[in-house]
Amino acid sequence: MADRKPIESWLTDMDGVLIHEGVPIPGADAFLKKLRESGRPFLVLTNNSIYTARDLHARLRRMGLDVPVENIWTSALATAQFLNDQRPGGSAYVIGEAGLTTALHDIGYILTDHDPDFVILGETRTYSFEALTKAVRLINNGARFIATNPDNVGPSTEGDLPATGSVAALITAATGKKPYFVGKPNPLMMRAGLNAVGAHSETSAMIGDRMDTDVLAGLEAGMRTFLVMTGVTQPTDIDRYPFRPSQVVDSIADLVDLV
Repeated sequence: MADRKPIESWLTDMDGVLIHEGVPIPGADAFLKKLRESGRPFLVLTNNSIYTARDLHARLRRMGLDVPVENIWTSALATAQFLNDQRPGGSAYVIGEAGLTTALHDIGYILTDHDPDFVILGETRTYSFEALTKAVRLINNGARFIATNPDNVGPSTEGDLPATGSVAALITAATGKKPYFVGKPNPLMMRAGLNAVGAHSETSAMIGDRMDTDVLAGLEAGMRTFLVMTGVTQPTDIDRYPFRPSQVVDSIADLVDLV
């Protein structure tokens, strides 16, 4: 690590790093304050596509964490940017919430169930059999299958919930078609985020609580990676993976002095 350039930009996951079950993790506020005061480019990332960046800004602010809207990057925004680059002005049948539909409207996409270019699967708490059936039929009729993120489960106060990856697997089983996942660990989401804030991977760091998404995405995007122990991955899990983070720390509080 001695030959690495100094860290000039920071990307950090949200759940498990800054907050846990709706409560700020000690040190999160100090870390974000230091970032804002330093003027360094930074992004708070989430694979959750339910909320818009404005929604997340308001939710974090109620918890006492100040993250400007422009410093929030979601899998929904990354998906919209990907589609705008690939097929601008296209159409899509969407299973998802406001975070995804708003991002697609903002790039001029038409949301329709009539011969769409894409079927786009995002996070929602109200997956319906009717919507899934329609998605299966549209994919079988030629629509391309996109999913915002591959997470199989998501957190809740009651326990794990089935998430986008699990529902995508159901559609894949019914169609034989696998989706293209835009969110972490796809380095596309990371590189698009870096471009959004004018940062470069060789001088950027990614902070996450998951080896299989955060650390892997940061590694494949060419960034330094920090794994915190306040979320999903625990110390005994690390050696199960064929890759390692640049550094393991107890929590975000241990990184404040690096900003």
